[in-house]
Amino acid sequence: MSQQEQGGDGVGMVVTHRRYVPHAHAHYAGNLVDGAYVLGLFGDVATELMIRLDGDEGLFASYAEVQFLGPLRGGDVVEVSATLEGRGRRSRQMAFTAHVVCRGAPDRGPNAADALPQPLLITIARGTVVAPA
Repeated sequence: MSQQEQGGDGVGMVVTHRRYVPHAHAHYAGNLVDGAYVLGLFGDVATELMIRLDGDEGLFASYAEVQFLGPLRGGDVVEVSATLEGRGRRSRQMAFTAHVVCRGAPDRGPNAADALPQPLLITIARGTVVAPA
């Protein structure tokens, strides 16, 4: 986890998590993991960001945009981040990214993997989380 804050209102604060994706989460040909897995991780970073901002987990209200740009596979290590972009009275607008930072290399053996020289951007999204009154 990493976190940094830019402004006094929290705008610019970033929370980042990394997670190994077990092969058991792959549901499709090519060892692919469904997009809902990444959305669940976005919920996790949004929850931590809300705790840091408001002392409450908040409630995820909506996604304004989700784009799946590349595959997530079993055996990958994925890094997800939430950045606070805006803050209303109770609403918190966040931007999300997911990058693959390590990828399995099954052509070299069942346990082979590589740390990637550059992270691969696989998913972006924007969403709104609501703080309690």
